[in-house]
Amino acid sequence: MRDAGSGAAASRPIPPLVEPAPALTTAEKRRYARHLLLPQIGEEGQRRLKNARVLVIGAGGLGSPTLLYLAAAGVGTIGVIDDDVVEESNLQRQVVHGTGDVGRAKVDSAKDAVMRVNPLVTVVPHRTRLTPGNALAIFAEYDLVLDGADNFATRYLVADACEILRMPSVWGSILRFDGQVSVFWAGVGPVYRDVFPEPPDPRLVPSCAEAGVMGVLCAAIGSAMGAEAIKLITGRGRTLVGRLLVHDALAATWRELTIRPDPARVPVTDLQTHARDYSASCGLPTTPEDTTMEPTIAEVSARDLAGRLAARAAGDGEEDLLVVDVREPAEHAIVAVDGAELVPLGTLLSGEAHLPRDRDIVLFCKAGVRSQRAAHALLGAGYERVAHIPGGILEWVHDVDPDAPTY
Repeated sequence: MRDAGSGAAASRPIPPLVEPAPALTTAEKRRYARHLLLPQIGEEGQRRLKNARVLVIGAGGLGSPTLLYLAAAGVGTIGVIDDDVVEESNLQRQVVHGTGDVGRAKVDSAKDAVMRVNPLVTVVPHRTRLTPGNALAIFAEYDLVLDGADNFATRYLVADACEILRMPSVWGSILRFDGQVSVFWAGVGPVYRDVFPEPPDPRLVPSCAEAGVMGVLCAAIGSAMGAEAIKLITGRGRTLVGRLLVHDALAATWRELTIRPDPARVPVTDLQTHARDYSASCGLPTTPEDTTMEPTIAEVSARDLAGRLAARAAGDGEEDLLVVDVREPAEHAIVAVDGAELVPLGTLLSGEAHLPRDRDIVLFCKAGVRSQRAAHALLGAGYERVAHIPGGILEWVHDVDPDAPTY
């Protein structure tokens, strides 16, 4: 990939993705009047939007603005797939949900919001986890996929399913203050694996839940994704096929990179061949063979740890228990376990932290990924009395301190 300013040729015109629907109704003409005034869209383009079936992956930060704007634009059928529920920490950026939606299924909340925006469209909620077993069947019902997934496992599954079906995918990604957007389409331009051949080790890559994200960044990237969808459906404009936009919200810059298919890459023809990539989002071993290279880590439940800490506070032993929080200071400031020592994972791995070898050490992070890596590092360094909480601080809040905040 290289900067587009180095002489990359413009993307060749791409025909409209769908055929026009029958004539617009009077109500539709009133609603979409500003589109009808645009020569590049007009009534024919609006009829193509009406006839389009678009699937949005995730009703989260990126899914929220794309869902709302696709509905407002008059995309006739909008599917949304998400198996999660709305949490209070989502509301900082996931604008399709409101305070009253906390605890509801995201697809149900999103459907209600979309129907408030435009009751003329059809919303199809898929409250399920996307898997290799259902991806192809779900995708086959749509013309276009918008990938707003927040983890690498889902991104690779979406990309591979789209490659097999040879359907376009508008992809977006955000983290902290940075975002990226592109359009991947097998047979027309590069696909996701041409740019990112293999998933990174999830234990080394922070998620938005760990690193944070500026809420309004979702609107910038989500709007760009929506614009690409409209251009693909209507066959107008220059799409991001073969180009990748990189946005730095802090610097207020957009940079364009040219991307091309990798002629040496073996095309994806079977999801089962890459099943390991789709199960790596938790950073845990996916097959028994994966565990042979690393020692087994003892696990402690949040409830068990709470009991041991209570016993220590009552003077009933457990003086040799050391609880270590390997999250970052900003995470620790949101919610913490009383008596835990904060040792961020980077500090622990660098050797700057010197933990005692003659005490029981219980590690935790947000959801068990970083604490697992910390435990492996300590066991590899000769520590013997090491365990971790596989559910992390989320398990602690759920099982021990339900009034504490989460993120």
